[in-house]
Amino acid sequence: MTCNPAAPAAEWIDFSHFAAVDIRIGTVVAAHPFPEARKPAFKLEIDFGPGVGIKRSSAQITVHYDISTLVGRQVAAVVNFPPRQIGKFMSEVLTLGFPDENGDVVLVAPERAVPNGARLY
Repeated sequence: MTCNPAAPAAEWIDFSHFAAVDIRIGTVVAAHPFPEARKPAFKLEIDFGPGVGIKRSSAQITVHYDISTLVGRQVAAVVNFPPRQIGKFMSEVLTLGFPDENGDVVLVAPERAVPNGARLY
């Protein structure tokens, strides 16, 4: 994906399409290098609370984030996409972010702490 702030909004969708995407908040409990990835990435373990549990994610966030600052950070992720094999790593959730002016990922997070597992609405 590329950063194009001038791009028009996507076509309208029915609210049921939005409601089908389960976006939750979780806290990063572990972060590891992912040198085997084609594009620079980290392997994250994210705690989404008792309803979803701890899930793994490959995240291309190496430009703005360091492993030492990720643990304890809350992040938003889609938790109901099918797992995706990335090399030898199974990514279970899609960690969400926006591209900056260079196309590098800036994570989505709440402005203040919310319970792990809280769902976006």
